[in-house]
Amino acid sequence: MAHTTLDAVHEKTPVTLLGLGAMGGALARAWLAAGHPLTVWNRTAARTGPLAAEGAVVAATAAEAVTANQLVVVCLLDDASVEEALADVELAGKDLVNLVTGTPGQARAWAERRGARYLDGGIMAVPPMIGVPAAGPYVFYSGSAELLADHRAALIAPADARFVGTDPGRAALYDVALLSAMYGMLAGVAHAFALVREEPVAPGELAPLLGGWLTAMTGSIDRTAAQLAVGDYTVGVVSTLAMQVAGQTTLLRTAEEQGVSTELLAPYFRLMERRLELGGGEEDLTGVIGLLLPRAG
Repeated sequence: MAHTTLDAVHEKTPVTLLGLGAMGGALARAWLAAGHPLTVWNRTAARTGPLAAEGAVVAATAAEAVTANQLVVVCLLDDASVEEALADVELAGKDLVNLVTGTPGQARAWAERRGARYLDGGIMAVPPMIGVPAAGPYVFYSGSAELLADHRAALIAPADARFVGTDPGRAALYDVALLSAMYGMLAGVAHAFALVREEPVAPGELAPLLGGWLTAMTGSIDRTAAQLAVGDYTVGVVSTLAMQVAGQTTLLRTAEEQGVSTELLAPYFRLMERRLELGGGEEDLTGVIGLLLPRAG
């Protein structure tokens, strides 16, 4: 029985991980917990100590870490950090997985050079979710489908894998699209809390109401997608653009009365007004999307 267990451990894919920030550290511990031999490198060497105590092999340089294993995962701060860390490192023949939050263009540029099989990833989780399947962490992957197939068991140890296409930039595009929507939502949340901040309203009193309302409003996402697909923004409309533009007055006046800046809402309201001027009064809010695109002028 013991012999079988040891054999299973040795069959686990060895992983090299570059970068031990909050996310990198969480990834490292997930791989170690799953029994994957792990080699780590970090610019600040002090961060490697705890992982060494947990069984990771610490490389003195990024080049040494890359040499150690076929599968190399990068989780550094940004694209510039990746460029710096791998500037003089030979990657030919390696399987490189880049989990840095970057742009689609940066992902495509990486895929076109260095001679490594390349997989770009966008992590849709925060560090405490990593290695906890019940928390629902996952990673968007795009690029080499063969790389993902060959190393799937290792790559899903920290978080589930969702392959979104062979275009290396697709994962970054999905990642940034979801993050952009998140920040738009958080902007609205910030404005909502600001409105009640000077009133005798406890934040904890508003929070469940706000969360419930936003959850209910997510149904509009599917409606927007359906309207974009058919090119008809009047399908299934519940509240017309004209009605919602008229309602802006109340929202803006309330902010003024509460002494709250409208800078988080005003840009979106201006787009709504522009779409109304173009004749979209009977539409949903979907028409503002076109105003964000280059052809809108």
